[in-house]
Amino acid sequence: MPATVRSEFSLALNQVATERGIDPAIVMETIKAAILAAYRKDYGGEDLEAFKVELNPDNGEAKVIKDGNDVTPPGFGRIAAQTAKQVILQRIREAEKQAVISDYQTKIGSIVQGMVLRFDGSNVIVEVGKTQAIMPQSEQNPAERYHLNQRLTFYVEGIRETMRGSEIVVSRSHKGLVEGLFKREVPEVAQGTVELRVVAREAGMRTKIAVFSSQAGVDPVGSCVGQKGVRVQAVINELGNNEKVDIIQWSENTKQFITAALAPAKDVEVVLLEDKKIAEVYVPEDQLSLAIGRDGGNVRLAAKLTGWKIDVKKKASAETTEITEKEEIIEKTDKVEKEEKKEMEENEKTEEVQPTQPEAKSEENPKEVQESGKTE
Repeated sequence: MPATVRSEFSLALNQVATERGIDPAIVMETIKAAILAAYRKDYGGEDLEAFKVELNPDNGEAKVIKDGNDVTPPGFGRIAAQTAKQVILQRIREAEKQAVISDYQTKIGSIVQGMVLRFDGSNVIVEVGKTQAIMPQSEQNPAERYHLNQRLTFYVEGIRETMRGSEIVVSRSHKGLVEGLFKREVPEVAQGTVELRVVAREAGMRTKIAVFSSQAGVDPVGSCVGQKGVRVQAVINELGNNEKVDIIQWSENTKQFITAALAPAKDVEVVLLEDKKIAEVYVPEDQLSLAIGRDGGNVRLAAKLTGWKIDVKKKASAETTEITEKEEIIEKTDKVEKEEKKEMEENEKTEEVQPTQPEAKSEENPKEVQESGKTE
């Protein structure tokens, strides 16, 4: 193997290792394995355990050694270099990917910027930094449509092992995306002054966030909403402008918390069934649809937020109560009249059924009566 070729090859590999942040020792071991693989391919299938490669780290000179003897074949240098180059580049890519994967282990649970690179069936392949991530269909926002080169913010959901190795999984539907966006947009949240106590989300529809601050003088809801709603609007924009975000004050008082969780519904009355952990909620008729929400989404998220099963019922208005009372009075009056009428009819029937008393005998002389009849 000519020294010049070996030196250039070694310098190139060292440069790649330095640029990509890979340990040079890994590159050296990769070179040795590649040279042995090339030797076996072109010069027989002997047991490679009997062979070893000596590699000069300064000039890249490589020798195949067996039993302490140099057995490097003439002309083997260029073949070895070409084969080694292919294997080395592959190993470098793998090492680089593993380095990035290790780096992303620390980013799980945070948000990152990315770009839609391509589509793999129902999955979306996203470019994040120096590597690629996968967004499965289950992690996609059902209200969004993705296109090539689209730049979005993603939540790093985790790293999973597949047949193709480790894969970074990102999400656009996870509630952690909303949490990360508020940390980015609201300094008080990032600093810990305002705490996101509970987050409940149905991607593409609505998100409810219960916020709290133990620091005096800090309005947690106002901090997250921002002046003229600028902060919460920035979050909504990142979510594609197709999701409503409700920010409410967290409270230890369960009734107050449930009342706030059912926003935007107003005039809510809450009755707690502690043993069953059920909250019966009474709302005016004009607030009923707001309390329940589209397809039951509002009350469902309120239940997730509070941890209580919520049963929404219509509250009777004062007018309805008055009408009901009048109807009850009329009903009672009708009932009394019907009973009296029935009683009268029964009495009349009883009188008709009683036997007739026999007529009293006449005290007149029968003979006179008979004569009187004859005269007629």
